[in-house]
Amino acid sequence: MKDSTRESLSYFSLYAKMLRVKKKITPQAVTFGNDKQQYFLYFEPQTITSDKIIIWVHGGGWNAGTPKMFDFVGQCVAKHGYRFLSLGYRLSPKNKYPCQIEDVCRGYKAAIAFLQQKGIDTTKIVISGPSAGAHLTSILCYSQKAQEEYHVDLSPVIGFIGVGGPYCFSDKDSLSVRLLLNQLFAKGYDRAQGEPCALITKSRIPMLLIQSEHDGLISYSCAVEFCKKAQTLGIPCELYSVVDQKNTHSWYTAGMFLETRETNQGLDKFFSWIASL
Repeated sequence: MKDSTRESLSYFSLYAKMLRVKKKITPQAVTFGNDKQQYFLYFEPQTITSDKIIIWVHGGGWNAGTPKMFDFVGQCVAKHGYRFLSLGYRLSPKNKYPCQIEDVCRGYKAAIAFLQQKGIDTTKIVISGPSAGAHLTSILCYSQKAQEEYHVDLSPVIGFIGVGGPYCFSDKDSLSVRLLLNQLFAKGYDRAQGEPCALITKSRIPMLLIQSEHDGLISYSCAVEFCKKAQTLGIPCELYSVVDQKNTHSWYTAGMFLETRETNQGLDKFFSWIASL
C-alpha cells in the first residue's frame, strides 16, 4: 500500500484516539492579537520535573488547526513534567504568508513575557513544531532576517525540534503540499522568502529533525537537505528517522503524543533529546 494512501486511511483512528484523551490539566488561554487565532495555551504541570519550557506551534497545512484542537499534546508534555505553551496563528488561505511567521514571532515574544510575569525562569526554552509548525518554527529559530524584522530575541532558546517539516520547496513536493503552498503564498510572491532552506543562517541553537521515510505527504529529502545546510553552517543537527510502525505523516507528527514513551520510539527520542540539552 502506498504511504500516501496509508496516511489518508489513518485519520479516522487518529481522531478517534484524540477524542478519548482525558484532560487532566485545564490550560490558560492568553491572546496576543485581535484575531481569534492569535492566542496561546499555557499548560502548567501538576508536578514540574524540569526547568526547561517547551513552546510548540501546531501543524495543519497552514490552513487548519488551533492550539485547542491539539490540547492532547499539551496534556502529554505536561504529564512528563514540562511547562508547555501552544501557539496559534492566522490561517491560510484567508491570511497569506508572512502573516503566519509574523504571528509566531509575536506569539513567542508574548509567551516569554507571560512566563516572566509569572516569575518563571525563561533561560531554557525549547522550540518545536510539527509539519506546518515545523516550517514556521524553523524560520523563527534560524532566519536572521525574520528575527531582525520582528525584533525577536532568541537568547533563551537552547534547542529546536522539527517534526515532519517541509523545509525545502521543490518539484518533489506531493500534490497535496503544492496545493497547500498555493493557498499559503499569494500569487507572484517569492517563495524563497518563506522557505527555511533558503532563509537559514548561522546559529548556536542545536536542532533535532524527526522525519519518516514513509511520511506519505512530505518528502524525506526535505529533512536531509535542511540538515546538510545546517551542518554546513556549523549548526549541530541530528536527523532521526522514524522507526515506529505508525510512521505516516499525521501519526508521527502529532499522533505520537497519543502514545507513551514505552510504545513510541519517536516520542521517547523527543523527550530524551530535550533532557540531554
